[in-house]
Amino acid sequence: MQDHSIVSREEWLKARLALLEREKAFTRERDALSHERQALPWVEVTKDYSFETADGKQTLSDLFGKHGQLVVYHFMYGPDWQAACKSCSFWADNFDGNVAHLAARDVTFVAVSRAPLETLDAFKKRMGWKFDWISSLGSDFNYDFEVSFTEEAREKDEIRYNYRQSTFPADEAPGISVFIKDDDGKIYHTYSTYGRGLDMLNASYHYLDLVPKGRDEDGLPYPMDWVRLKDEYGKN
Repeated sequence: MQDHSIVSREEWLKARLALLEREKAFTRERDALSHERQALPWVEVTKDYSFETADGKQTLSDLFGKHGQLVVYHFMYGPDWQAACKSCSFWADNFDGNVAHLAARDVTFVAVSRAPLETLDAFKKRMGWKFDWISSLGSDFNYDFEVSFTEEAREKDEIRYNYRQSTFPADEAPGISVFIKDDDGKIYHTYSTYGRGLDMLNASYHYLDLVPKGRDEDGLPYPMDWVRLKDEYGKN
């Protein structure tokens, strides 16, 4: 562990109160940013999308259920993959506890991947998850929301991710997309976020940001190199 200042309780309290002022300013700025996010204009979704679910084939409209808002987590799991992305699984370990609370505020939550439904169901059982995880295999959904990339696009370096021309080491990428449905049944895309924009949705990272060693990722080949599927920690 690195050398660190050791001070009296009084000195610690002075430093803590100074940091508290910065934390309060950050909270106020975050609230203002949230209001700007909620005020973004909407884009009507007119394309017919089809998904394989536990209740059979469903449309995007069907996914809302009885709620007026829909949050979709784009979970990296390609049709030919042997297992789901370990980083997306790190995020998914947070999902089950949120579903009921989101529903209480008129929000339906689902995860979507291009792997076949039976593949998703088997992995979900392995991880002990309960949230709705559906397949968009055969649909343009993930491509249209720029989290799946064709082989041709990757070969030509024509990938768009996080709203810019980009490269990506896989044919699937993570993201979140948000939709709302009006009283007439029209659906609108209101927001999507990718990359580090997903950090705020991972409770474990927020806890790590509180402890002295933080995320402790310096020196790793890439930041989440340490992450494992939750049933693989401690294995060689």
